[in-house]
Amino acid sequence: MSRLRTAVLNAALEDANTTRNFRRELEGSAVEFDVTAGHVPGTFDFDAVVVTGSRTSVYDDEAWIPPTKAWVREAIDRGLPCLGVCWGHQLLAEVLGGTVSDMGVYEIGYSEIERVGDSRLLEGVDERFTAFTTHQDEVTQLPPGAQPLAKNEYSNHGFRKGRVFGVQFHPEFDRKTARDLSLRKDLEDSRKRELLESITRENHAETGQAKLVFENFAEIVREQAEVQVAAD
Repeated sequence: MSRLRTAVLNAALEDANTTRNFRRELEGSAVEFDVTAGHVPGTFDFDAVVVTGSRTSVYDDEAWIPPTKAWVREAIDRGLPCLGVCWGHQLLAEVLGGTVSDMGVYEIGYSEIERVGDSRLLEGVDERFTAFTTHQDEVTQLPPGAQPLAKNEYSNHGFRKGRVFGVQFHPEFDRKTARDLSLRKDLEDSRKRELLESITRENHAETGQAKLVFENFAEIVREQAEVQVAAD
């Protein structure tokens, strides 16, 4: 089949790292839409949808969030495979009937995450793996019928419902993104220094398995597209 065409709903509020990271990790053609500027796709002619992280909360009173949710809801109803990362994970969960709320704590840095369910999305990933995390909100209740895929002591870190997948961690992060984010965050000096010192080549290398999320999602999308072509 032809190259995959993915609609990337960028909710990152003008963070250039997000564009670079997802263009690097996604297979095929990534067509980006700045949803924070009110730009949702005018079509559903895509093979898949990816929703990025954001500095906002999915429950914030921002004018661009309701139309983003509405477009995603219709994309899901049309059967498009969807992958949400961090904020995108939370948005997909909420659109499908789950709940999102403030954890009361802030998770940031290289974290150990545990797989809790079998899914193609995490194929090749160890039962315990490392990924960079940065979030204060969590999916407190999964959508009805959703399967949990990953967790740690802070929150759920992954779910699946049908063709919809969400991961709370950031498989797309590179060291520059982790550094830039850490410098921007309002943290105590000692915590910020500790965090920046942890962003080493060795620690970043430990996140390599988490990146399999993108490869596995592409395979899921490709298989569905081939089945659809055969059915047509």
